[in-house]
Amino acid sequence: MLNNKEKDMTPFNMSQKPIKQNPILMPPLWIGSFLLTRRFHLKIHKKGMKGVKSPYLVLSTHQGFSDYYIAPLALFPNRANYVSDMEGFAAFGKWLYRNGGCIGKRRYVPDVSVMKNIRYSLFHLKQTVVLFPESRHSNAGTTSQIPKNMGRLIKHLGVPVVTLSVHGSYLANPFWDEEHTRKTRMEATLEYLYSPDEIQKLSPFEIQQKVEEKLAYDEYRWQWEQKIEIKDSKRAEGLQKPLYQCLDCYKQHTMKSSGSILYCDACGSRWKLDTYGRLVDTHGQTIHIPNWYEWERQQVIQEIEAGTYSLDVEVEVEALPNEKGFVKVGKGRLTHDAEKYVLTVGDTVHLEFLNRNLESVQTEYNYRGKGKCIVLSTKDCCYYIYSKNSEFCVTKLQFATEYL
Repeated sequence: MLNNKEKDMTPFNMSQKPIKQNPILMPPLWIGSFLLTRRFHLKIHKKGMKGVKSPYLVLSTHQGFSDYYIAPLALFPNRANYVSDMEGFAAFGKWLYRNGGCIGKRRYVPDVSVMKNIRYSLFHLKQTVVLFPESRHSNAGTTSQIPKNMGRLIKHLGVPVVTLSVHGSYLANPFWDEEHTRKTRMEATLEYLYSPDEIQKLSPFEIQQKVEEKLAYDEYRWQWEQKIEIKDSKRAEGLQKPLYQCLDCYKQHTMKSSGSILYCDACGSRWKLDTYGRLVDTHGQTIHIPNWYEWERQQVIQEIEAGTYSLDVEVEVEALPNEKGFVKVGKGRLTHDAEKYVLTVGDTVHLEFLNRNLESVQTEYNYRGKGKCIVLSTKDCCYYIYSKNSEFCVTKLQFATEYL
């Protein structure tokens, strides 16, 4: 599945102009999106959207896969172009993805072709463009890092800006266990944020602040406030992937989960994930999952500042150069320090990725059933890097990359 049988390493043509969503595809897209979200009793609210005409720029939160189904329903009956990662072109095929209005992009790689295609969609095709600024599904139910150039982008484009904020998508399929769907509800708000005249009067910094405020979310707080119970008996299984360091003994990579229990294999500490999304220890003390997650981030920062942070592991590497699928590259080595990532595979691959050029790193907890993975990309190819080494902790690598 998704294998590039010809081992064709020709780079995907990012400069190819996008096209409008094919009208023939729209009814099945809307019907399919409705059916896929029906069991979650999705409610869509619209604020200030009366009289707002396409094209405009939509900035959407990105908690999980359901966001791809919610956005078309929120924009109905309007068509749109969507900035999408290369994986979608490989999974669904170039024809279908292009006719679905998608614009190709490699995550965390600056590419002027993407900007040109966004402008082309807005000003030539007269189509709304949807961006997911977080570029990843949420690890712990909170907003991932928003690129610091969003204010400049909005100022540069000068078109109306709309935000799409979703609740419930993460709770239904948390990133650490996306294969297992929980029973919950979803709601979304499509809100008019800025007119072109308002954008002209504001600085990029002011715009950036407002965007980050509108896209901020905390799903576990929302679950508690809305009193949404998730009674699934295996609701905590996989939670050790983002929560990899014990709060009690501070040991890393010793956390395990079973059923509704998260526990440390080293010191024996246990926490139960209650039906309202709170972790409760054996003394009855509650812990907010995002707080634990951010505590781990600070631990990584302390390692970096103390000069003790580093990574050196054996890896398996696959390449995704184009929509034809993955090409096996082979076994190699990945190192990471305060300056850069270095990926080597025999005499065929030697790549360096400077931390200062990376906003973040794409992380996967169980990509295509092959286990934990990070993705480092050039303009011409995405490299999917796997390792079974316990030191290869993708959440920790994300924290380190974002700080460095």
